[in-house]
Amino acid sequence: MPELVDGLDSKSSALGHVGSSPTAPTALMGTYQRFPVSFVEGKGCWLTDQKGERYLDAVAGIATCSLGHSDQALKKALSTQLGKIQHVSNLYEIGEQEELAQWLVQNSCASNVFFCNSGAEANEGAIKLARKYGRIRKGIQNPIILCAKNSFHGRTLAAISATGQPKYQEGFEPLLVGFNFFEFNDLNSFNNTFNQLKDKKNNVVAIFIEPLQGEGGIKPGEAHFFQYLRKLCNQMNILLILDEVQTGMGRTGKLWGYQQLGIEPDIFTLAKGLGGGHAIGALLSNDKGNIFKPGDHASTFGGNPFACTAGLTVAKEIDRRNLTENAMQRGKELQKGLQSLIDIFPDQLEQTRGWGLIQGLVFKEVSTITPGEVVNAALEEKLLLISAGKDVIRIVPPLIINKIEINEIISRLKATLKKLI
Repeated sequence: MPELVDGLDSKSSALGHVGSSPTAPTALMGTYQRFPVSFVEGKGCWLTDQKGERYLDAVAGIATCSLGHSDQALKKALSTQLGKIQHVSNLYEIGEQEELAQWLVQNSCASNVFFCNSGAEANEGAIKLARKYGRIRKGIQNPIILCAKNSFHGRTLAAISATGQPKYQEGFEPLLVGFNFFEFNDLNSFNNTFNQLKDKKNNVVAIFIEPLQGEGGIKPGEAHFFQYLRKLCNQMNILLILDEVQTGMGRTGKLWGYQQLGIEPDIFTLAKGLGGGHAIGALLSNDKGNIFKPGDHASTFGGNPFACTAGLTVAKEIDRRNLTENAMQRGKELQKGLQSLIDIFPDQLEQTRGWGLIQGLVFKEVSTITPGEVVNAALEEKLLLISAGKDVIRIVPPLIINKIEINEIISRLKATLKKLI
């Protein structure tokens, strides 16, 4: 069975799910292996397929549908925006863009924002920014960015070059040069990687890392490790860049993943939950990293009025409904429920880990079932799940989920495991 990572088949070249191949001919490129189900309607944390069957959604478009499906506030705001204006180009001032940027700056450590369309595009921008920073601030001609092994930063060429998993890079060589890798949360590995650079140490321009590794298996960062990196970056005058594509916008029980670690980055990237299911990404920087000039970087669709209205609505609803707190409380309940499953199936399950509403259920190496098999079998229980790495089931429901629905996830997952074991 192919391995799922962020809904990714490890042999696929784009996001997709393990499932049955379509029985009918398709005009689509073969970049996905899809589950044999098509959803036609959604409400809150529930999706309805073509047969009228309802599914409990613990995937949320892969940590994207922050407000769930068919949210009334989002529907009203976007319907109104469609009646006004959708796109004009960044050649002109865009009020909706400025308003969203102001919210992000006022609620984070950033001082400025660049809008784009996806997490990979935001990470591309961060890599470009880091390289330019090295040239104009440090006079470096051959910049080096330090990245974590087992990381995932997207599918564009620079993003997979910065990704610490060779399976995503196979077939797309030659990769971009200038990336060195260390073990996540491992000070010895980091220092060994850094010290091996010897006379090239001064070429390091940035450390690029996720506060919690998502596709790498739902591995939260450790505060002492990230605080060490922050101190080193200050001492060496290099940038600390955090990929918050999956952890941002309240997902972890705090608005930003970096708040779980007691640090502030120089740069961080957003996407997924920012638009509540609509395409938007963002690159955020403090004054230290604010070096882009006109012509350095651009995005045709980035920051258009429609996308920014989606982002601003999500932001305001997170505040109004206190969804960050909800993510923290529901996350505790979810962890407790997952631990109960570990107690019931100790020969198969090892531990639960994560923050807020990004939780992973870790399978033992000797388990007789795989996360992929559980994800597939859960469809029969009308439960949508996704894996993260070869041994983890990831649970990332909408931030609006309630306690009853958390309990229902656990109940349906328990029924799935009983059928397989």
